[in-house]
Amino acid sequence: MTHVSDNPAAARFAFDNTYARELEGFYVTCKAAQAARPRLVRLNRELAEELGLDAGALDSEEGARIFAGNETPEGAVPLAQAYAGHQFGGFSPQLGDGRALLLGEVIDRNGHRRDIQLKGSGPTPFSRAGDGRAALGPVLREYLIGEAMHALGIPTTRALAAVLTGEPVFREGALPGAVLTRVAASHIRVGTFQLFAARGEQAKVRRLADYVIDRHYRELKGHANPYLGLLERVCDGQAALIASWMHVGFIHGVMNTDNMAISGETIDYGPCAFMDHYDPATVFSSIDIQGRYAYANQPRIAQWNLARLAETLLPLIDADGNRAIARATEVVNAFPEQYERHWLKGMRAKLGLVNEEETDLNLATGFLTAMAGKKVDYTLAFRYLADAALSQEEAIRALFADPSAYDLWSGHWRARLAREAVAPLVRAQAMRRANPAFIPRNHRVEETLSAAVEGGDYAPFATLLNILSRPFDDQPEFATFAEPSLEGQGRYQTF
Repeated sequence: MTHVSDNPAAARFAFDNTYARELEGFYVTCKAAQAARPRLVRLNRELAEELGLDAGALDSEEGARIFAGNETPEGAVPLAQAYAGHQFGGFSPQLGDGRALLLGEVIDRNGHRRDIQLKGSGPTPFSRAGDGRAALGPVLREYLIGEAMHALGIPTTRALAAVLTGEPVFREGALPGAVLTRVAASHIRVGTFQLFAARGEQAKVRRLADYVIDRHYRELKGHANPYLGLLERVCDGQAALIASWMHVGFIHGVMNTDNMAISGETIDYGPCAFMDHYDPATVFSSIDIQGRYAYANQPRIAQWNLARLAETLLPLIDADGNRAIARATEVVNAFPEQYERHWLKGMRAKLGLVNEEETDLNLATGFLTAMAGKKVDYTLAFRYLADAALSQEEAIRALFADPSAYDLWSGHWRARLAREAVAPLVRAQAMRRANPAFIPRNHRVEETLSAAVEGGDYAPFATLLNILSRPFDDQPEFATFAEPSLEGQGRYQTF
């Protein structure tokens, strides 16, 4: 039995739930399943403070009950959101939150509206024969990767808390059950629009679009064509987001339309991972047999997903169908150019370039070409470029079994740097702020999750989380965490 706390000293959330209030028919209210023995394993105190919450009050048994779903805080309206989506290219007309509940929305200390959602809190009407539960490993993975992305400066959902439920979930075997509390600018997806468009419920698509504009893109209110403007904003946000993924070698792994957030945040860290050696065809997900969501395909898939969003907005963009298609197509077709602009801006920073020259695209792609097929570590190569800017090239040349490809490219790079009046030390420092020393190395993530799941030891998780919170600092005491896995550990797969 879920109960609302009447303790005056209780952990308080100042909920203001516009989604529940304004979008009736877009969700089903639902209660979380009761967890047998909830225990808080991690509270993100920094995020709690940012949300205007009392971290001290939440770091308690009461906090554990709230984050497990056993106790509903005052003002919460737990609900499962409805959406559809293209999964690996095939359309599923009815998906929805099968194991997640939106508790409500709070306004953070910066005046931004944020969703607070439980993930793994039990079955909902959208569970489709699933148990609605989550295992500890995936909960800690999402916590770790989301916080790493945040520290890297990449828009992302974040983890507020992880709790053990005190009972097993059954996957390939029995695993410890857990619930993640996730914070997002919103949980509205391309698939949310698709659900109602596929049903022909045009009034609901309009209501949703108006809500999204009001919540995320208020500058479009009073715009000559706000719905076309909405498509433009979402396309540009995704171009910037995917470019930032590519800059750090991140592979989402499951870029279905129900996993693309309208807000421009990275959402749903399932079979995601970071690339070690540079290979554009890298795939980690065990179910991505065709490589649909391979590293190099991510920009193309984003554009494909945005075309699906555009289809849902056509009747809003123009009453004349042909005109609507022409205008939306123009926006979606501009995506590769937008993406390249964001990507090149980031690559200039990574390469230490201050000014813009037309040949910079060739210089950036040339460095990737020099690395391709040579098992050169992507993250370390860019990090060591900062040393190379100080004429210390031993480390970067050592990454190449045959450094001749690097030496050839390096000549062009040095000629380009020479055309800018920037002191080498100033340039190197700027490059270190653009090229992380630390990413969530796959073997380190797995070691951390194994220690927690198999041994109940959360110390490695805390250590790795701490290292990843400062990805651009050298942290010499943790130098081994910057290294890729040893060759021979086998091909890494996520599930």
